[in-house]
Amino acid sequence: MFNQAFQGKTVWLSGHTGFKGAWLARWLVQLGARVHGFAQPPATTPAIFEQLGLEKIITHEIGDVRDAVAVKKSLLRAQPDFVFHLAAQALVRYSYDHPLETYATNVMGTAHVLDALRTLAKPCAAVIVTTDKCYENRERDYAYAEEDHLGGHDPYSSSKGAAEIVTSAYRRSFFGRSPVHIATARAGNVIGGGDWALDRIVPDCIRSLQRGEAIPIRNKTATRPWQHVLEPLSGYLWLAASLADHNAASAPLATAFNFGPEKEANRTVVELVGEVLKTWPGRWEDRSDPHAVHEARLLMLSTARAKKTLHWRPTWPFETAIARTVVWYREVDQNPAVAEALTLRQIAEYQSTARATNSAWANQ
Repeated sequence: MFNQAFQGKTVWLSGHTGFKGAWLARWLVQLGARVHGFAQPPATTPAIFEQLGLEKIITHEIGDVRDAVAVKKSLLRAQPDFVFHLAAQALVRYSYDHPLETYATNVMGTAHVLDALRTLAKPCAAVIVTTDKCYENRERDYAYAEEDHLGGHDPYSSSKGAAEIVTSAYRRSFFGRSPVHIATARAGNVIGGGDWALDRIVPDCIRSLQRGEAIPIRNKTATRPWQHVLEPLSGYLWLAASLADHNAASAPLATAFNFGPEKEANRTVVELVGEVLKTWPGRWEDRSDPHAVHEARLLMLSTARAKKTLHWRPTWPFETAIARTVVWYREVDQNPAVAEALTLRQIAEYQSTARATNSAWANQ
């Protein structure tokens, strides 16, 4: 897997107490990496970080990316071979209520990580994770590519667009001859077991199903590129491994990459909920609010660059992604003790499917 790039290597991972960060931390440990996590305490109860018992198997450091001194001390102490920056304020609706926190975390937090990397005097591959919402969304049937305009209607989306601009500026200003190679990764609408955030459709579905209540849908026609959490994570890992491969020309890789599903996985919210109910029967009700804050209605990504340059492609189709997600929640709901074993089982299943379909990262 991943050309054994992470075996015995040190990884500094921000945001390891969050949903995507916890999955990434567990996969990295499985790949033989020494993981140094830097994040605030888990923001939800339950929290997948605790469900996976990560505190026992990684270096767990509580810290805030808004604190430049703490970030620099942590990263330089770890002396990482790889950096994955995932720490973020990641909720659109929350960003309307807390715009300054969102910008401080997503823009200045990213700048703090980049500035710390500027003082790292050793080879390191760094992947700065943003989102598909960093693009100036025109609400049309169009798959956004990495060269398209950055922007964002809301504080969250615009903060991620700004994080991309900051990363590009730092890369061109300070890392031209540096042993540190930096790329950004854009993905969004990630689903999978263990996401307990508020105002996300799948966690909202699960909470309602657990209580035997109707699932509230506030934006049923919104279309998103839904993908299982392991899809973008495989992209981040393969991008980092490729950046670190000194036998390869790193310059074409030190740029932005989209990681998303095939076009058929661009489905409406109501289609997503219908698929959830095939595995965990229940019902839904329309909670549309004409006075709600703006959220994008149509969003798609082009993954042509990742396919051409990295030979990466998605592995699980839409239906499989939903089924694996709901199975995780149902089995953990019945027996919380199975969370770690179930997560490892799904990672193994995903790797097996990727290997069988000749994904580049799974066969090197």
